[in-house]
Amino acid sequence: TSTAMVRVSRAELAHAASQMRERGLIEASQFVSALATSLPRDKPRTRLVEAEEDDASFELARIYFEQRQYRQCASALKDASDSKSCFLRWHALALDAVGKPEELQALRSSLVLASDTDAFHAYLHATLLIECEAYEEAKIELGKSIRKFPLNWSAWMALAKVVTGPGELANLDLPKEHFMADFFSAFLAVEFQDCVKALEIYQHLAADFPNSDYVVAQAALVHYNLRNFDRAQALYEQLLVKDPERIQGMDVYSNILYVKESFAELSFLAHRAMETAKYTPEACCIAGNYFSLRQQHEKAVLYFRRALKLNPDYLSAWTLMGHEYLELKNPPAAIDAYRRAVGVSPRDYRAWYGLGQTYEFLQMPYYALYYYRRAAQLRPTDARMWCAMGQCYESEKLDMASAAIRCYRRAYINDDREGVALHKLANLHKQLGQDEYAAHYFRKNLIRINEEKATGSDAVEALLFLAAHCRNIGSLSEAEEYCTQLLDFGGPAKEKAKSLLMEIRNMQDLQDTPSPGGMDISYSP
Repeated sequence: TSTAMVRVSRAELAHAASQMRERGLIEASQFVSALATSLPRDKPRTRLVEAEEDDASFELARIYFEQRQYRQCASALKDASDSKSCFLRWHALALDAVGKPEELQALRSSLVLASDTDAFHAYLHATLLIECEAYEEAKIELGKSIRKFPLNWSAWMALAKVVTGPGELANLDLPKEHFMADFFSAFLAVEFQDCVKALEIYQHLAADFPNSDYVVAQAALVHYNLRNFDRAQALYEQLLVKDPERIQGMDVYSNILYVKESFAELSFLAHRAMETAKYTPEACCIAGNYFSLRQQHEKAVLYFRRALKLNPDYLSAWTLMGHEYLELKNPPAAIDAYRRAVGVSPRDYRAWYGLGQTYEFLQMPYYALYYYRRAAQLRPTDARMWCAMGQCYESEKLDMASAAIRCYRRAYINDDREGVALHKLANLHKQLGQDEYAAHYFRKNLIRINEEKATGSDAVEALLFLAAHCRNIGSLSEAEEYCTQLLDFGGPAKEKAKSLLMEIRNMQDLQDTPSPGGMDISYSP
């Protein structure tokens, strides 16, 4: 990935943001404006041509556009001939034509010629092609638009929707030396779960945009995806110190507080979000997490529904609502929510994983396995995906121990933090009568348990098996050591350890007792 910085001033970025805002590209304008404010003030400034005065018709049309009165906006500009006014008119008509195939097709025909000369017209033409599912043509138009005006973040985001993977970028004619290409490459790396690459690019971008909140927020998201919750939390708190009213990305921060069961911090975040940004999807999602942590699942569903009324394509709300329905033992509603999440973003593994959990709850392992496989394809380095597949293969309906072992091995290789894989591998090999393999994994699990200072039945089971196995193969000293450790546990395990110790010591006594001098004590019939 190129990280060569194209020298740019605050004034140039501000001018680009103004151009996009005039055309109603609010998100792209906001993105570039934020980048402009992140640059140091002592950067060299470039004298730009002053923007032309807006005439009354354009101002009126822009007001109509911001009020979502798209037909009135187009009507106000019907006699306009300049590029900016024509774009706003077509943009308004395109938004009004959503869900109307005939009008979209007519608008596409009008934009074909204009898209060859104007970056924004090419972008708008591409959005219509995406709406018509003409993805290959859309990529060509987006490439054309981005080459002419690389600072249009909306064009990069539209391209992200239609590329099938980061490897496809090499085949697209994009300004790869421009810093916006680095932002895009990092965004795609996050989308396709290449977290190491994403972090590397964001580190380079942080050097060029030292005060960029966007870069910090994306780095926090990457650490969240890597399950580095402490680091992610620190970055989100850094953002809140800088801007206590911030709401963007705080839904992910609330997920971290939920996982860590930080009741006080999540309560504070939820109350502040509802006070400062009550009618935003993020605030509703934070409140939903708060009520879920308090085991008030019906209230959590209510807030996730509110988030979806504000933004029907809000991925997190669909997925989290599916989790709540699963907690409420309502599998049909959970399946519907997860399917809606997959419809919004097929690249998000959480919804696929949720579908797998739901079908596993319904004792339908074949269906569950299909969805877990989809999740594992998206997150091949996530041990939880492989453990979930292993459990399906272990189920009575499938009973495929060998396949389960392969899955648990993948989980172990990919840093299974919960230690599920080692315990499962040990037990599966034990069930198959492969005692040497079982002992190998029981030993590894015992080392993990001791390192983590964990307690529970796993340690007892491992010690009992290893003590018996070592006794059977004649490693009596090792067997005695395991039995001694078992004496620290109470209940039946302690009694079993005492019994094993007696057997082991009897065997040691027999080994130490010499045969009577030279006497042949072998049995002969």
